[in-house]
Formats: sequence, C-alpha cells, structure tokens
Amino acid sequence: MSPASPPRLAPLNILAHTATTALGAGLAAQRQGLRARRSGLRPNDFGDEPLPCWIGRVAGLEEVTLPPDLAGFSCRNNQLAWLALQQDDVLAALQQVRERHGASRVAVVMGTSTSSIGATEEAYARLEADADGNLHFPPDMLRPRIHTPHSLGDFVQAATGLGGPCVTVATACSSSAKVFAQAARLINAGLADAALVGGVDTLCGSVLYGFNSLQLVAPTPCQPFDARRVGLSLGEAGGYAVLERVGAGPATPLQLRGYGESSDAHHMSAPHPEGLGARLAMQAALQRAGIDAAELGYLNLHGTSTPANDSIEAAAVAALFPPSLHASSTKGWTGHTLGAAGIVESVFALLALSDGVLPGTLNSEIPDPACGPQIRFANAQAEIDYAMNNSFGFGGNNCALVFGKAG
Repeated sequence: MSPASPPRLAPLNILAHTATTALGAGLAAQRQGLRARRSGLRPNDFGDEPLPCWIGRVAGLEEVTLPPDLAGFSCRNNQLAWLALQQDDVLAALQQVRERHGASRVAVVMGTSTSSIGATEEAYARLEADADGNLHFPPDMLRPRIHTPHSLGDFVQAATGLGGPCVTVATACSSSAKVFAQAARLINAGLADAALVGGVDTLCGSVLYGFNSLQLVAPTPCQPFDARRVGLSLGEAGGYAVLERVGAGPATPLQLRGYGESSDAHHMSAPHPEGLGARLAMQAALQRAGIDAAELGYLNLHGTSTPANDSIEAAAVAALFPPSLHASSTKGWTGHTLGAAGIVESVFALLALSDGVLPGTLNSEIPDPACGPQIRFANAQAEIDYAMNNSFGFGGNNCALVFGKAG
C-alpha cells in the first residue's frame, strides 16, 4: 500500500542564505568556485598524523576569535559557526525578523553530525592527573557547554540573542537538511514566526579515522558517479538560512516549497539496496511542493562518491524523474561536509535558482553505466523555477527539500 500523500506545505520565505566551505566564506566564494569549476579539495594536512587522502578544509579557521562574551564556547566547530554567521547579511535578516516578531518568536534549528567532538578529543588527549592519580580534563577544557551534542545550537542561540525554540538536529549527514523541515513544522504549528536554520561540522579525528575504518575514504579527490570512484573526500563547512512565514514581512524571490523525510531502517551505514527510502523522501517533497517531477529543474544529489550510495541514489532518481533533469553532486568542490552537507547543498540549489548556473560533477569523467541520463558532469546554464536537494544519512534517514521562485 502506498503511503497517503502529505498535505501541501505553506511556503516559507528565505530572507537570507549563506555557506562557508573550502571554496571560501560566503556566497561570492561559492559562486566563483562553482562557475570556474575550481575545487576546494587539497591533500590532507589535518592532525598530527594525516591520513593519505584529500579534504575540504576551511582556510584561516584557526585564526577566528570569538567575542569575549562567547569565549566559553570557543572550539573549532563554533569558530566556523561564528565565521559563517557574519556572511551575506544573515545578521541583518535576523534583526528584521526580531523587530517584526520579537526574539522569543524566532527559532534556532541547527544541524550537525559531530558538533564539538573535536574539542572533547583534545580534552581527552590532554588528560591531567591529580595528586591521587585521578585523571581530569585540563583547566582550559573544563567547559561543559562544548562537550555536548547541543554545543552548536547553544552557541548560535547565545551568539544571536534569539529566544525562541532552540533545537540541534543530529541525524548524521541529513542533519542540516532536516532543519528546514523542523523549522517549517515549528512555524506552521504556531510555535514560531521565523527561524534561523543551518548546520556546521568540522574536521576532527573521529570523522577522518571513523570513515577510514569503514573503508569509505578515497586516497584521491572524490569522483561522484564516475565508474572509477572508490570513496569519499571529507570536508568541513557551515551555513545558514533565515526563514519566515509568507505575508509576515516583505516578499522574497526564493522560498522553501516542500520537504520529504523517510527512514530505510535497513542498515546502520548502508542505504536500502533499492533506494526505497530515498524515493519516498523525494516523492513527499514534490507532493508538499505541489509540483510534478517533470517541473524540477535541478537536483543536487547526495552523491558521496562511494560505490553503493551513488548507484542506488541514481537508480531512485531515474525511477522518478525524466531524462531531461539536470542532477549532479557538488562534493567534488567541497568534500562531504557531513552534518553541514544539507545546508551547503541547499545553498547550491538556491544559487542554481537565482543565478541559472546548474553545477555539474567535478572530477568525474567516465559515467557509470549503472547511473541514468539525469546524472550530469558538465555545468549548464538554464533558468529554472524549482530545485531540490537530497541529503541522506547513516541509519537510512533521508531528507529531500524543494526550493522555488516566489510565484
């Protein structure tokens, strides 16, 4: 039996959006990198004993300093969250919604996979013994607020002064896509009038060595959907979007139009072999947006460059969309940014809508015969009305988002 179609989503205006990745800070850096097909990946130089692989590292992050009143939150993840927050008039948009609704009516919904676990790694690496031989964190790491999964949401709320519901979503690589769905539910339930959504994840030992232990890390730059692909390249990133109920403020050119979520419940780290959960998420997103599959102009694929993920996602796409769809993975530009992938690739989908530049798939040259005609390697120029982003995570949790031009 097919699941019942979800109701249409009341669109949400997008007042501002931004991303900071290995391509640089803010939208201008992302635009330039995508247009020039310039990758942000570089040989791994992270950690004391770098793994032989390529990474998407944000340059200059170590020099970012938090304001004195936020110093207790200082760690690599929150430094990136702070850097990304300063870009593309996000703070100005937040000020506008605060003035219209009050700080208590603006929600904060952040997505992350590992939050500030890099700081916790450092604390354990530097354990100190007291007079009785008991081990403790060093004094400068005795900051409980950074050693929790909610470190990111806690920090962003403190940094912005917003007082509405504050949620951290941690569903692996779908985390900062699901924040859009969570925010839509909060707003449509009347619990908030606007929301700051986003996600941040930074490189750390747990990420690099954890994925390497699963034999998923490629020794060379990732090649999504290429017949020669052998694994992913990891990256770090942060980004945000400011959402508001339509009619509550001035009209905006871009909107969140639909979302779809599903759970494979198939395997801890592998997708369903037939991509059933992925297809359900995409179908639900289209239904909430009230559009047909043929109306979609661009699809940013999860496209991690692992053999299983790419072929399964491509099959799900081919079963749902016509051959004319332009679908691609942008992880060759940024690396797989894990819990930040949802917001970063949503920003890329929004850039496709606003600029008409549909990214291809960087580093990939030889199409996998198992993948359908929707998978594109070259950039294209086209005016489109709707774009989708797919973000899929461990445990088979899936999220698809539809963005559109205001009509």
